[in-house]
This record gives sequence, C-alpha cells and structure tokens, in this order.
Amino acid sequence: MTNRSDRWLAGFALAAMLACTMPSASAHQANKRVADANALVTTDIAPRPAPQSTRRSVSRSEKGPYYVDFRARTAASWGHAFVWYGKTSERAVDVAGLTPAGDTWSYMLGYLTWVPSETGASYGDLDPDYLTASYRVYLNEADAKRVFAYIKKLQASSPVWNAETTNCTGFIGDIAEYMGLKVPNRWQRPENFVNSLRDMNGGRQTVRLSAE
Repeated sequence: MTNRSDRWLAGFALAAMLACTMPSASAHQANKRVADANALVTTDIAPRPAPQSTRRSVSRSEKGPYYVDFRARTAASWGHAFVWYGKTSERAVDVAGLTPAGDTWSYMLGYLTWVPSETGASYGDLDPDYLTASYRVYLNEADAKRVFAYIKKLQASSPVWNAETTNCTGFIGDIAEYMGLKVPNRWQRPENFVNSLRDMNGGRQTVRLSAE
C-alpha cells in the first residue's frame, strides 16, 4: 500500500510541474477584467537585447506595425504562458492561451484526463504585476494577417486542456513554430519556456514568413 501511495504522489508531483494555470476567477470575471484593462494597457517590458554577435540594426519599417508577444505570468500553480498580439499603434491587445475551463475541480481533474478548455484571456494576463517573462516579435502587415488567422484557428481547434499533453506552453509553442521560430522543450515552467524561446532565437525582433 505504501509503494502504491508513493507512486501516486510522485505521478501527481510530475503532473504538477507541467501545469499551466489554476483558474482564479470565472470566465465572465476574466473577460470583464480584459475589457477594463485594455483601456490602460501599454507596451511593457522590452525583450532582452540579442548578443552583440547576432544583433543588427532594425529599422522601424522592418519591424512592422504588428507584433506577437510571448508571455509568462505567475499563477496559483506553476504559472501560465500565453500571447498578446495586435498592432503597435493601438493600446488594446488580443490575448490567446490555453487554460482549463471552470473552477478548481476542472483544473485538478486536468492532471488525470482532458477537460474542456478556454483559449482567450484568463485572470491576470493583463496585469503587469504578474508578468515574469516576455519575448516580443514584430511582423509586417501581410505576415501578421497570416499569423493572427493561425492563432484564431488554433483557438477554435483546441477544445481541451491536459496538464501533460495539451497545456499552455504547447499552445504558444505551436504559434512560435508556425512563425518559423526555434521552439524549446515544451514541458517546463512557462517562465523558463518563454526565456528559452527568446534565447534560442538570439533575441531576434522580426519574423518574415516564407512565401507559400
């Protein structure tokens, strides 16, 4: 009996390391917070500069008027990874991420099986006090349309959440991969994932999608 209990606890601890976020408010509360915060949000922390060996001058026109910001924040569990995306000249942002829908029970059940998900903003995504990592990449208008469409498609095709297989780092990793970025191991803390994503890509600030 002791060995069985030990194995169960070890498995639960492993699953906890892969978790994204415990919902701390209802979807209605989160959406209201997003609406309120969009009026106040600003471009916050800048991405870490690339090493001198890989850094190059980037003109304003090269950066483009659009961006995707890969982000991580604190949460009741091991944190949460998500993206901001939008137009640099606008203060409002769109938010996409993968979280379990519902209350704490749904979150706990998500360690054992798949549970229904939410793919929009969750509580705390727009609060700078919770931010732990950020890596922003700029795109031109044509590429932004493609990437933003992919994000919306990914949201529509991600109906479930599971701590081990379909979690928040995997979700934003799919976006990064679509953009042609090098993607780190997805089974790590959200903060470490975003920092590794930035470092693996040399802190590059622009992305150009290859022509289809």
